[in-house]
Amino acid sequence: MEIAVDIGQAAERQARRSRYALAVFATVLLAAFFFAVGYGAVAIAPLETLAIFLSQIGLEVLGGYEGVQEMVLLAIRLPRAILALLAGAALAVAGAALQGLFRNPLADPGLIGVSTGSALAAGTAIVFSGALLGVLPAWLSAAILPLAAFLGGLATTLVVYRIASRDGRTEVATMLLAGIALNALAAAGIGLLVFVSDDQQLRDLQFWLLGGLGGVTWNSLLSAAPLILVPTLLLALFSRQLNALLLGETEATHLGFDVERTKRLIIVLAALAVGASVALTGVIGFIGLVVPHLVRLMIGPDHRTLLPASILLGAALLLLADLVARTIVLPAELPVGILTSCIGGPFFLWLLIRRRGLGMW
Repeated sequence: MEIAVDIGQAAERQARRSRYALAVFATVLLAAFFFAVGYGAVAIAPLETLAIFLSQIGLEVLGGYEGVQEMVLLAIRLPRAILALLAGAALAVAGAALQGLFRNPLADPGLIGVSTGSALAAGTAIVFSGALLGVLPAWLSAAILPLAAFLGGLATTLVVYRIASRDGRTEVATMLLAGIALNALAAAGIGLLVFVSDDQQLRDLQFWLLGGLGGVTWNSLLSAAPLILVPTLLLALFSRQLNALLLGETEATHLGFDVERTKRLIIVLAALAVGASVALTGVIGFIGLVVPHLVRLMIGPDHRTLLPASILLGAALLLLADLVARTIVLPAELPVGILTSCIGGPFFLWLLIRRRGLGMW
């Protein structure tokens, strides 16, 4: 009886801790959003930002802002901030879901080749878009870039999964080696595209290689936002299945879950979320690796909290990373993919050292 009471109290403490963590992450995200849209050459205070938003729905209750602030916010910073929010959330929750699926914390959309495969497919669409536009219907021409990125990410994910799976188990070392090989092949393919591209295509491809949010427009954002938002939210619904998979595929099956269907859905949704994000941002590495680990260190591995917390923290971190990237080298702009790699690379090395139980030297 006493043991049952202790278990119940521990579960209640964990639930309170999870609710508190989600509230903190939501507050951090809100603060990061207002800071990202307000800081820059044209300063916009949070109250001025709120007043501009309210004015768009006919509520002139605050006032006190200038026309240039409204133009900068609505035309430049707001679509960029929304893209950072969506892409950060998508990359983080896809990383958390893939780590749960592969049952290894080193799985990441970038490390296993999903992001690079999406970039290769998107780059192919860029270079050969002139030939494709002449034979495709108009409605498909507008969606060819996110569609190509999705198909590239999906194909890469399936290849890695097939290579790494054996007798119902996923071999982590094989998964990482397959990811390295596919990254190398995709990099070679992108290099070939660079070689055959013209000046405009070369500039576009350079964007995919480095990653960035500066070229977003409302039209491109609205066309790709559903392809990012829907799979991101759907991935957060697989918490029970991923918790069961932590015990092993056989045990998850005994608990009543359709393991093969769950794996297929997670792979497709992760590829769609990452591919659509890459179509607008290029390759932004390590968000899908770093964010789930930070969440686990703070609140534990329960996917019921891990997935929504990864969405909130991933969105907040990419918002802040983009803010630093566009202000640290003014008047130029540092590609945000470089910044996230500079942060994520050392974190990944620390993670490997920590998992091996070795000292630094």
